[in-house]
Amino acid sequence: MGNHKRIVDYILTWLCYGDKNAAKRVAYTANEKALKDHDVIIVPNGHLGKELVVPELKKPVVEQPAKGKTVIRTDIVYAVFFFTSRAEELINTQRDEHGRFAAKYSVLSQKSRLQIPRLDEYARLLLKQLDLPLPSSEFGHIYLTHDIDAVEQYRHLRGALGGIKRGEFKQVLRALRDIHNDPLYTFPWLLEQDAKVPNAETIYFVKRTHGRGFDYPQYCLWGRDFKRLKHMLRRSNAYIGVHGSYYGAIPKIEYSKMFRAHYLRSDIDHMQRLADAGYTDDFTMGFADQAGFRLQTSRAVRWINPVTMQLTNLTLHPLIIMDCTLDREHYMNLSEDEAYFLCERLIEKVRLHHGDLCLLWHNNSINEQTYHKSLYPQILEYIAKH
Repeated sequence: MGNHKRIVDYILTWLCYGDKNAAKRVAYTANEKALKDHDVIIVPNGHLGKELVVPELKKPVVEQPAKGKTVIRTDIVYAVFFFTSRAEELINTQRDEHGRFAAKYSVLSQKSRLQIPRLDEYARLLLKQLDLPLPSSEFGHIYLTHDIDAVEQYRHLRGALGGIKRGEFKQVLRALRDIHNDPLYTFPWLLEQDAKVPNAETIYFVKRTHGRGFDYPQYCLWGRDFKRLKHMLRRSNAYIGVHGSYYGAIPKIEYSKMFRAHYLRSDIDHMQRLADAGYTDDFTMGFADQAGFRLQTSRAVRWINPVTMQLTNLTLHPLIIMDCTLDREHYMNLSEDEAYFLCERLIEKVRLHHGDLCLLWHNNSINEQTYHKSLYPQILEYIAKH
């Protein structure tokens, strides 16, 4: 019972954008006599902490039996729990080739639901019923994030030999002479672009793996090239986070409590192990195959374990847009114009709800045969103007 109350209190406060006094004016009960001491009651559907069901994603049913008194008959508290805890993954056991719960399996893949932060809309509804001002239409935070899957292409033995075998001798030689000539060393360009967005926080997620299989390559964190890169990032006031292994190993906390899983490969057990290890901020929560609002919110939210019903200290930061999601054939397969206009719509939704805009652009996507080196500056320019 204690966990249930703690979860409900947290969700009500979160819906009220952190205003604890406003949350006290709301009761989560089917007993309408509670309107005597509260301004709003939210009627439970009876499933919180019990049998899981998928919430209906529709406009909430709202009644006003008396002046200044509101009954919300749609259980928006349960909806917050369901989507932010990832409870849907307990109901649907389908997984893709990487063991991920993909957007194509989710109820959110239907009717462009991923492009609407429904929980943020519920929060606005509640604030209106409490006659409180709506949050300002500006970004709460802007996170420009980059996963460093590889530091260089040719400046290690396997990469150099592979380049020579493909007849890229000149490119290999140029990269060996100066790392800035290596096609994957796009960090100076990324830092230059990110600096154009005022007040943005830049985070580089560094791999902590054994470098085998899908974790290949693991660059040497004690080598000269990475030390120079780390110094450049620190000098540019960029943060460094941990990019975990594809295979789910949780690195010990050394230099950061910020985490993102490789390939966005994460499940409920993995998240609990993250929380137990002491990580405080996870930036994994986006679908690889579709951009949008996986958690149905643009705002940071503490993770509730849907199995143990524990409110953890792990904060989830919704990942709204990832570069390869947009252009990969097996994902959204959008043209550059289509990708830009989708990004613009999602960015506006985040801004409207005073949410946190989190983007992921890989350093190795910049020089691939894609539009990402062209698209990324366009998106940053749009953000800077708004």
